[in-house]
Amino acid sequence: MNLFIISICLLSTILTAIYASNTLGRWDSHFGRAPLLERYSWKILDFAYPDEASRKLALSMGEFIPENALPVGIEIWRNKLFVTVPRWRNGIPATLNYISLDANRGGSPKLTPYPNWAQNKAGACGSGLTTVYRIHADVCDRLWVLDTGTIGIGDTTVQACPYTLNIFDLNTDKILRQYRLRPDDINQNTFIANIAVDLGKGGCDDAFAYMSDELGYGLIVYSWEQNKSWRITHSYFMPDPLAGDYNIAGLNFQWGEEGIFGMSLSPIALDGYRTLFFHPLSSNREFAISTRILRNEELAKDSYHEFQALEERGPNSHCTASIMDENGLQFFNLIDQNAVGCWNSQLPYTPANHALVAKHDEALIFPADVKVNKGMLWIISDKMPVFLLSTLNYTDVNFRILTVPIQEAISGTICENTPWRYVNNHIWWDR
Repeated sequence: MNLFIISICLLSTILTAIYASNTLGRWDSHFGRAPLLERYSWKILDFAYPDEASRKLALSMGEFIPENALPVGIEIWRNKLFVTVPRWRNGIPATLNYISLDANRGGSPKLTPYPNWAQNKAGACGSGLTTVYRIHADVCDRLWVLDTGTIGIGDTTVQACPYTLNIFDLNTDKILRQYRLRPDDINQNTFIANIAVDLGKGGCDDAFAYMSDELGYGLIVYSWEQNKSWRITHSYFMPDPLAGDYNIAGLNFQWGEEGIFGMSLSPIALDGYRTLFFHPLSSNREFAISTRILRNEELAKDSYHEFQALEERGPNSHCTASIMDENGLQFFNLIDQNAVGCWNSQLPYTPANHALVAKHDEALIFPADVKVNKGMLWIISDKMPVFLLSTLNYTDVNFRILTVPIQEAISGTICENTPWRYVNNHIWWDR
């Protein structure tokens, strides 16, 4: 009997060891362990009309067509979670919206137009927002919002208003400044869907915005202090002709023209500048440039050799948005893999130094935007290819906003491991 018990215990130990060895293949330094929390989810979007009569009137007049609304961008500021909805199709009542985090702890909350309904009127150039994609809230309590002024997408696009940068005071919900991009900033193919905001050592006035022209292959720089913009061109802004094929949510499609898209900014280095990391959407490679070049219009004119090409992420690594936190951790959405990756910028940019911190083949179908706020990673997924190329099933959940604590997400991954620190407060690449 004792021999039998010993045999059972031995067998149990062997099975446990085998299980552990198999499990380690999944939970190694290239996979995060923290579970995702689904904060909000929607089968279909709805908006917080003043009353039900107003909502019914909007529905009857075609001003609100719920099936046409797709959320693409998020931002977090205090108790507000901002959500953007482009006017790709008719019936979008508001493009810039928010959810009260205090009043809505979960579920499928209605979107409240920001700052109000009147300032979300399509085609009201100078007074209303027509189409907004991704936005940024800075530490000076300003919300940077680029209104593309467009209605429709692709061949249906109409330029109803000029491209206009709107900066809101989040404490008063008033516009601090509106800036129309110059004719020289854009071209006939311009499509800007991303913005990064660079605050220097000089405080709130030492601010620059970088706007990526995805289809016009340029980078537009705006100086808050000078109230001036300029355009930079480079071959690194263009798509990789070998990376235009996509397989997402069971769909095969080609987005071969998608150039510079996602951007993230490093912490300030000893020289007083950051590094802007960027990538074309149709590419598997990351690029870098010092903001010392971008901030100086004259230097930017002759800056070809200042740009650096980093290593490729590997196959199936098309990336939408990316963000870097104050510790130099970059998080990036991997749309082919239904996942979010990470990179510790104190390590060389190589696939060996990348990890997945979140992956889910249902909840993360097309992660469209990613943000960091107070140690928390926020992700929105929206099944965009299905929306654009097929038909969403509105009996299923289609849009999700998920969170995961950063420290838990990177625990045990290469992103947590740091064999060396900043050398003389400079990051590893040569700038």
